[in-house]
Amino acid sequence: MPTTLPAFADATASDSALRRFLHGLPGVDPVGLEARAAALGTRSVKTTAKAYAIDLAISMIDLTTLEGADTPGKVRALAAKAVNPDPTDRTTPRTAAVCVYPDMAATAAAALAGSGVKVASVATAFPAGRAALDVKLADVRDAVAAGADEIDMVIDRGAFLAGRYLKVYEEIVAVKAECGSARLKVIFETGELSTYDNIRRASWLGMLAGADFIKTSTGKVATNATPANTLLMLQAVRDFRAQTGVQVGVKPAGGIRTSKDAVKFLVLVNETAGADWLDNHWFRFGASSLLNDLLMQRQKLSTGRYSGPDYVTVD
Repeated sequence: MPTTLPAFADATASDSALRRFLHGLPGVDPVGLEARAAALGTRSVKTTAKAYAIDLAISMIDLTTLEGADTPGKVRALAAKAVNPDPTDRTTPRTAAVCVYPDMAATAAAALAGSGVKVASVATAFPAGRAALDVKLADVRDAVAAGADEIDMVIDRGAFLAGRYLKVYEEIVAVKAECGSARLKVIFETGELSTYDNIRRASWLGMLAGADFIKTSTGKVATNATPANTLLMLQAVRDFRAQTGVQVGVKPAGGIRTSKDAVKFLVLVNETAGADWLDNHWFRFGASSLLNDLLMQRQKLSTGRYSGPDYVTVD
């Protein structure tokens, strides 16, 4: 989706038009949103359904390392874990992707070659996004040239919060153009957007600009993915497809650490966007420690025993 959808051409024609469109979206009822997310979180998932949900969640993970101390050896070890999460059980699904900084994309691509596991790379001066546009685009080009299948970009939150929506829109469009065949995930950093109304506006802005995924967070701030903000984004992609026929994925990231949490998010997906999003082409978890708990719960379901954290690798 490199250009604006015809139905929304007028909405993106100018900064004032985009402002009118985004501020004309229905307001979010915070109490109702949080109550709905909490209610869905109480759904009980048992036995066979739980085993299916755990395998599905594993297959949806973008196994992530985004630290200044990342080394080629660490990235290769993470790639090996993504391809073969549980060496004692080869029926364990592979993760969806390994997510790294651009300078580690080539290492990840070499380690994952032929595995089917994607290489995702953060870009555009992640996590703050404070850089000139030409620097951000060079960041994307480098990652794609190094073998990234997916780009996770951050929006300019300062511009968004200042109401400079067209600047944010045009930046996403420019990044999308540099992605080529790589899929684009647009990160809003929902913890910095202050209100649910802003999260809804950012979701529509990202989708109008060509996002293949909309993503909650970088994982680098205090408030990351929550059931409520993810529910809101799922509503947005559902409504966007209903109006345009274009399906966009959702990626909650940061703070999802347990199997119980992951299953709650899958319930949100099923009950809000629908079964079409219950696939790693359309839903991902941005996580590093979540996989370990999923593996331990999977072992417990298959053996009846809880192995404990010493039986999985420490990332």
